[in-house]
Amino acid sequence: MSVVIVGGNECMTRQYMDICKSYGCKAKCYHKMKSGLKNLGAPDLLVLFTDTMSHKMLRTALSETKGSDTIVARSHSSSASALKGILKAHTG
Repeated sequence: MSVVIVGGNECMTRQYMDICKSYGCKAKCYHKMKSGLKNLGAPDLLVLFTDTMSHKMLRTALSETKGSDTIVARSHSSSASALKGILKAHTG
């Protein structure tokens, strides 16, 4: 399963990647809006940490995955336990 994480804390990138790997997922993290989030592709799960992202970044991430079968999970908290809860709910 491929996971794209948008938002979150930049210093937690390694932890986000390790958590996704422990659930058998490949992950990409985007903490800042560089070049308009062009490399999102069509992930199986899009995780949006809404407390640390701008409205423009949210709209761009959602528009990039529009029309695909991507599952969108939003969380106001960008903690490791919030990511674990999302992955537990969606990976089975």
